Amino acid sequence: MSFHTREAVRLTVMLDDTDTWHHKPMCSEIVHRAHRAGLAGASIFHGMEGFGGRQVVHTTRLLSMADDLPVAVVVVDTEEHVEAFLPRLEELGIEGLITVEPVRVVCFGDERAPER
Repeated sequence: MSFHTREAVRLTVMLDDTDTWHHKPMCSEIVHRAHRAGLAGASIFHGMEGFGGRQVVHTTRLLSMADDLPVAVVVVDTEEHVEAFLPRLEELGIEGLITVEPVRVVCFGDERAPER
């Protein structure tokens, strides 16, 4: 099987699962905005334990702390596309941490596959 690699960036937005935008989950809103923007891919990952800027640990192990769990929304695409998407996140007033990191994407199959 043949493969090739290309450079891309990974945008990660760290939220609480109780964060909302117009009464729907903020994490879901980000994924739908990424989809509408034509980005290559986006996924939501639910955490079991974590803390953020308020330094309060939220965990599934204590029933009283089982709300407000960490959520990561991960988007991968070219640097150009991710940078163009950032203003759509700014509109949401996100209070969580946002990172953008370089990654190498591995593509299996035909090397002539179109680049985004």
